[in-house]
Amino acid sequence: MRQEDEERATALLWDLGTAGIEVTPGKGERVVLLAYFAEALPDREVAAALAPLPGARLEAAPVPEVDWVARFREGFRPFRVGRFRIAPSWAPGEDGSDLLIVEPGAAFGTGTHETTRLCLAALEARAGEGPLGRVLDIGTGSGLLAVAAAKLGARLVIALDLDPLALEAARLHARLNRVELRLLRADGGSPFRAGAFDTVLANLTAALLHERRDEITRLRAPGGALVLSGMLDEDARALTRAYAGRGRVEQRREGEWAALVVGGER
Repeated sequence: MRQEDEERATALLWDLGTAGIEVTPGKGERVVLLAYFAEALPDREVAAALAPLPGARLEAAPVPEVDWVARFREGFRPFRVGRFRIAPSWAPGEDGSDLLIVEPGAAFGTGTHETTRLCLAALEARAGEGPLGRVLDIGTGSGLLAVAAAKLGARLVIALDLDPLALEAARLHARLNRVELRLLRADGGSPFRAGAFDTVLANLTAALLHERRDEITRLRAPGGALVLSGMLDEDARALTRAYAGRGRVEQRREGEWAALVVGGER
């Protein structure tokens, strides 16, 4: 496929549930994306998802016997996102309130992806303006954002996900970082009363942020903020319009990815 379509294709493949993507140069101005899936998907489903990308061609490929977690560990080195120093569990370095310890596993969210970094930066900025208060992390994945909220002084952090493996990863990260998270297996924020949270995190997909807009926004307390990410930059304009009636919308960008902070006027 064309190089310019790489970011869009990556987002589409993550939406389909890929376990990982490897990008290699193709001929001319093209790239090859090798996406791995734990369970086989029908070719027609993948082809339909990639249909908006002109020139994208789909081929099945044999899966080599590779320990991907071990390979990830080999290349993972500590790095900074704002005030936070993100370090692997096998080499955490000096402890401190700015340290986020991560362990690669089945759940999305080790701090390396732009959407996670955008959310971390937005959380840090909000905590600098005043208390985070009661925090809800919808679709917590690895729980890294929930852990960061706890380290930034949140009074209460509830992290929810429908995937039991994600909740196991979030529980592990809470233990590694010595913070308290309340974990819940649920699909979205429907179990909670309206206005229950001062900060609502939703690092999902553009489609889900559109679909669940009313459900997400009703959870925010007066004066609270929504931190929304998981969208490509090209989707940010439509989502800004969708959430415009819910308060001031601040856009944040990193590369081809974007995040929105809605409301939160102090």
